[in-house]
Amino acid sequence: MIFITAKFRVKAEHASDWPSITAEFTQATRSEPGCLWFDWSRSIDDTDEYVLVEAFADDDAATAHVTSDHFRAAQQHLPPYLVETPRIVNFKLPQKDWSELGELAVK
Repeated sequence: MIFITAKFRVKAEHASDWPSITAEFTQATRSEPGCLWFDWSRSIDDTDEYVLVEAFADDDAATAHVTSDHFRAAQQHLPPYLVETPRIVNFKLPQKDWSELGELAVK
């Protein structure tokens, strides 16, 4: 799978509205056949920062995502709400889902 984590620093005046600002893009991405997950979280240390954790089944799914109409629309729609260019970590993993965190196993 292609696993991506990105940090978005949102302008303070738009931070509380970020979920609704990204709602259409989020829903469209989650509907892609190769999208495994696409989840936003708000930082507890910086309430103007959102972290996006996303995964795609393979290279074809990731390519389909970044060439989709909704991705192109987001490229135009989202930057005016941001303080800076989002930061990203992107890598390929030989798995298809989350693994258990054995060190914190629930018994």
